[in-house]
Amino acid sequence: MTPIRVLIVDDHPVVRDGLRGILTSDPEFDVVGEAADGAEALAGARAAEPDVILMDLRMPGVGGVAAIRSLAEVDIPARVLVLTTYASDSDVVPALEAGATGYLLKDAPREELVRAIRAAARGEAVLAPSVASRLVSQLRAPEQATLSDRELEVLRLVAQGETNRGVAARLFISEATVKTHLLHIYTKLDVNDRAAAVGAAYERGLITPRAD
Repeated sequence: MTPIRVLIVDDHPVVRDGLRGILTSDPEFDVVGEAADGAEALAGARAAEPDVILMDLRMPGVGGVAAIRSLAEVDIPARVLVLTTYASDSDVVPALEAGATGYLLKDAPREELVRAIRAAARGEAVLAPSVASRLVSQLRAPEQATLSDRELEVLRLVAQGETNRGVAARLFISEATVKTHLLHIYTKLDVNDRAAAVGAAYERGLITPRAD
């Protein structure tokens, strides 16, 4: 069986050493590189072509969410499994929206980490139990769902008449990313199209008409 190629991204050398020790002891995995921030992660992914990237979120310089977004925008096919200490909505939602395949916490047992990497390599979504519970709670209370700052930016531009291509150009993101943001907006606002999303956003005060 071909080993799963793993790139480890974390700004703490001790954490990287620990993860490398866990993975190199198992012939199922091949650690093909390490990175200390998002910029190094992008360069390492291009050079090493990993199957799975273990990505910390809060790092100096380029953070994890920005790195995940960049990896998606340049079409690097590696699956990103977030491995972090933080489980707040402000960390989880942006990471998943940026394109992370899974989200695991650093206190996870070794066996859970290994299973998560295997699942991520197969393209399966992986969520820490506490993270999954938070997301389920949000789905059960859609009226409390809030739009992220980037979703609001997208929606404001849509309200101004921009096409997906125009929004992408204005925000320096791909059209695919714009479409993803719009799908999340539709879900959160419980609508089916752009016009309804804009109307719902005006009604809720999420955006206001531009003064000409």
